[in-house]
Amino acid sequence: MIELKNLTKSFDGRNVVENVSFSFYKGKTNLVIGESGSGKTTLLKMMVGLYQPNNGSVLYDGRDFTALSEHEKQGVRKEIGMLFQGGALFDSMTLEQNVKFPLDMFTQMTEAEKVDRVNFCLEKVKLMDKNALYPSELSGGMKKRAALARAIANSPNYLFCDEPNSGLDPKTSIVIDALISDITHEFNITTVIITHDMNSVMEIGENVMFIHQGQNWWTGTKDEILKTNNKELYDFVFASEFIKKVYKEKV
Repeated sequence: MIELKNLTKSFDGRNVVENVSFSFYKGKTNLVIGESGSGKTTLLKMMVGLYQPNNGSVLYDGRDFTALSEHEKQGVRKEIGMLFQGGALFDSMTLEQNVKFPLDMFTQMTEAEKVDRVNFCLEKVKLMDKNALYPSELSGGMKKRAALARAIANSPNYLFCDEPNSGLDPKTSIVIDALISDITHEFNITTVIITHDMNSVMEIGENVMFIHQGQNWWTGTKDEILKTNNKELYDFVFASEFIKKVYKEKV
């Protein structure tokens, strides 16, 4: 579980994130949604320690991450897996080498144990027997799946996904969402997904925070979000006239 308590970050005297409190639950897909510039990325960077908040705290299972020394923070970071927006695979490494990278960095596993773990993770994302391929040989969806395999290689307690469906077609996005959801539930991970993709929200949004102008504007589930009376959330969800028309026809 990750808890945000009164988290605030300002730049040049302007609050980008303001007094945000929220709980990200273990074994659930926790989504942070909002418009571009709403503060989602700043929030994420504070959660992983790239930004120090002006006020407030981030608690990892009760540990106040913001109050830890840099050495202590490194210990927590070893428990974190990260799926970057662009995948961030190493072009000069094979798929196997990419997934093995965090094991080389952070574990004392034998080479045989590392290969076993790599194969296990590749199987989880349906990329078995693709070990020898390079990122340039992968489709966009395969790259995201490979990056997800690397993110879970070190058996993280916490998984962060930054716009995991960016650049993907709707059908492939559904596959990525399903994989993230399955991995979250199977391994009981605290998963945090930063997104503006409403398809993701409706597919896997078990615990959702809508951030607006840097504030926690609304919280709920995918089942509650379409019934909201919150004007700003409604405008975000139904920004497309097509979506409005489809929803009205269904109800």
